[in-house]
Amino acid sequence: MSTPPSTPTSAERRLAELGLELPPPPAAVAAFEPYRRDGDAVYVSGQVAARDGRMVATGRLGAGLDVATGQAAARVCALNVLAQLRAAAGDLDGVAALVRITVYVAGDPDFTEQPKVADGASQLFIDVLGDAGRHARAAIGVAGLPLGSPVEVDAIARLRPAA
Repeated sequence: MSTPPSTPTSAERRLAELGLELPPPPAAVAAFEPYRRDGDAVYVSGQVAARDGRMVATGRLGAGLDVATGQAAARVCALNVLAQLRAAAGDLDGVAALVRITVYVAGDPDFTEQPKVADGASQLFIDVLGDAGRHARAAIGVAGLPLGSPVEVDAIARLRPAA
């Protein structure tokens, strides 16, 4: 009797249906960990808008970048958060709940649409994780972010207990 092919988890299947692929989880490049697990809780360090080691956008919202560009950058940050959660949990269905995210938006002093930019990350989490992706959130305007990223996202999640 042959072994049936492995079936992707529901979150992994949703990623494929959305035409998305998670990058390898970005490695630590400084004096901190990309994520830290404490029991069933996992804390994901801030993830910037980088893919394949390159920034997808740089700059500040309202000073050359528009909301749509910020939302796209937020989605890239969210994919990097998901890559860290997959590394912590083994697969994305190991995420019982995305508890809270913080979205930092580098913007011009007059820029006030941080929540619209943050929606790019929030909606991606819900699209991929389903109800487990619904979360509390803060969207914070800042003067600048690492590597010139227009957006940075960190997260706190609860993982399912190991079987």
